[in-house]
Amino acid sequence: MHRSVRPRWPLLALGLLLAPAAWSQVQVDSANAPAGRLALETLAPPVATRLPVETTIHGRTLVDPYAWLRGKEKPEVIAYLEAENRYTAAVMKPTEALQEKLYKELVGRIKETDLSVPSRRDDTYYYSRTEQGKQYPIFARKKGSLTAPEEVLFDMNAAAEGQKFFQLGGYQVSPDHSRLAYLYDTDGSEHFTLAVKDLATGRLLPDQVKDLSYGVAWANDNKTLFYVVADAARRPYRLMRHALGSDPQQDVAVYEEPDEAFTIGISRTRSDGYLVLSSGATKTSELRVLDADRPGGELRLVQPRQKDIEYDLDHHGDRFYIRTNAGAEDFRVVSAPVATPGREHWQELVPARAGVRIESLAMFRGHMVLTERVEGLRRVRVRDLASGEEHEVSFPEPAYALSVGPNPEFDTTALRFNYTSLVTPPSVYDYDMATRRRDLMKREEVLGGYDPAQYTSERLAATAADGTRVPISLVYKNGFVKDGSRPCYLTAYGSYGAPRDASFSSLRLSLLDRGFCYAIAHIRGGGELGETWYEQGRLLAKKNTFTDFIAAAEHLVAQRYTSKGKLAIQGGSAGGLLMGAVVNMRPDLFAAVIAKVPFVDVINTMLDATIPLTAQEFDEWGNPKDSQYFEYMLSYSPYDNVAAVEYPPMLVTTGLNDPRVAYWEPAKWVAKLRATKKGDDRLLLKTNMGAGHGGASGRYDYLREIAFDYAFLFDVLGVEG
Repeated sequence: MHRSVRPRWPLLALGLLLAPAAWSQVQVDSANAPAGRLALETLAPPVATRLPVETTIHGRTLVDPYAWLRGKEKPEVIAYLEAENRYTAAVMKPTEALQEKLYKELVGRIKETDLSVPSRRDDTYYYSRTEQGKQYPIFARKKGSLTAPEEVLFDMNAAAEGQKFFQLGGYQVSPDHSRLAYLYDTDGSEHFTLAVKDLATGRLLPDQVKDLSYGVAWANDNKTLFYVVADAARRPYRLMRHALGSDPQQDVAVYEEPDEAFTIGISRTRSDGYLVLSSGATKTSELRVLDADRPGGELRLVQPRQKDIEYDLDHHGDRFYIRTNAGAEDFRVVSAPVATPGREHWQELVPARAGVRIESLAMFRGHMVLTERVEGLRRVRVRDLASGEEHEVSFPEPAYALSVGPNPEFDTTALRFNYTSLVTPPSVYDYDMATRRRDLMKREEVLGGYDPAQYTSERLAATAADGTRVPISLVYKNGFVKDGSRPCYLTAYGSYGAPRDASFSSLRLSLLDRGFCYAIAHIRGGGELGETWYEQGRLLAKKNTFTDFIAAAEHLVAQRYTSKGKLAIQGGSAGGLLMGAVVNMRPDLFAAVIAKVPFVDVINTMLDATIPLTAQEFDEWGNPKDSQYFEYMLSYSPYDNVAAVEYPPMLVTTGLNDPRVAYWEPAKWVAKLRATKKGDDRLLLKTNMGAGHGGASGRYDYLREIAFDYAFLFDVLGVEG
């Protein structure tokens, strides 16, 4: 769990933050001012009604002039955010027709009434489908065959009726297919409620538990459920056991994680033989297993935690198959007896190999499947358990994204995987691991006549200041001229070792068809090139993440894919930290910035362990109570390094109920930028007052958000609508 899908005080330059009353008087004369241009002369002068907060640490006195914005329970804070939203709407009003045009364009490319590829479990086929005009999917199944009558399991649209937001945090059908357990959240705060539905009668059972974290799992008796509770800082830390029909107040605490740096999760092995409790920190993991047939039994420790040693497992027969970095920076695979799974009994199956990172393993009755990453790209390796013979599943394109699953059936030779690239829409394949036959089950239909042959993808490499080669994946429409005149949309993430793979989006065609180049910088801090790539972009090496991105941007300009006046950048969450850092370092390099739920108040947040994720992320960013980390983090923290310079036009978004990056981080950052920066280029803050980290939950609402972002870009860059 981090600030990604989660995952900050110099001098007070121009007085304190405007009081809400002053903001309510802001007017934008759209007839005379350029669209989106901040008409400074129309602003009421700053009103010094809020006192700054001072903090002394390591001999420094730090001043936070906008600390009062923390606390959404305060009417003045809500009034301020609503005033900012009115201001943003006023600035963007000249683009409303363009927003509507873009929205219709985006909707026009998706197949609104659609069906996923069914996945078989036992004799039942599970799938989801969408209907035109409805925001959410409908989950359904057919028993016996695909021609059997449909049984609707869960209609998210009906569940979300009357709600502005609705998301699931877990969805599990019982082993005997008779009941559905699900977790839901109605405001984006990730405070979930557990509900259980009897699939025979369609009625909800009285077994309801509130204020939970992600994750729910059934025992094999079909009446025992395990769920996860979060502490006051929203750290998943306690595993509970619930027997259907019993009072939730009598639920049993099975495990409690005492170390505040660790979070827990619950899952099942693919064999359905074991429940697995995982405890994990940034670079350390520990597992406990429970026989799924004996839910009242004791959890058994697999291998005691050891700093910087990670492992996970799957089950087959009388052995556990374990992926671990013990003795292998980029992981290896071992096995151990179920009865004695500790490290002293590990037997190596797949050794560490230079340049190969093992990312996951999955066990089937007759096969072991590994996903590996080589030179930044994923591949699939299949081993026949009987013969020991191995083979790879190959993919032809220079940059792509690949994921395995869902594969709910254990006793099968069919492996399902999902494939996409910058030009290939999401595609579902069934691969026979015995015959090596690959069948395309579905490719996402892009309406409006999309032809992948009209687009070209490339893989480039920029050179960072220390000589490191930084990969860049990009795509553009044929006929793209590399003369520096074309706009470019550059994005990246670069944290937590999470790779940013090259995948397709029909939404992106609204950019490419207007002459944009779309690019992904695979910067350090991510996991594209293995563990070393991640290590070189975290803690005291974090600035490599930012300088890599700048090197990628400069390379695109030098190679004339774009120019400084046409280069737009975007990042979210920890990628929003990236946006804040690079725009402070090189405000001259970018023409427009979109920072979504940005983690920009690094020092203040990481000094406060009551904020969700803080204690768990000391191993990612550092603990500022240590002077060495404090000085380093302070040197790049976006909020703390706002300067009196001209910044490019910026759109900053947040969600009022975001538990991963609190709304006050982007709100404070924007306030400080307004008070400090030079020039009158637009600076907009847009707060979704009913959502969390991921923005709007409904698909049509989400498309309106994208249309808004694109309209901002087109207006700033002078792109014809």
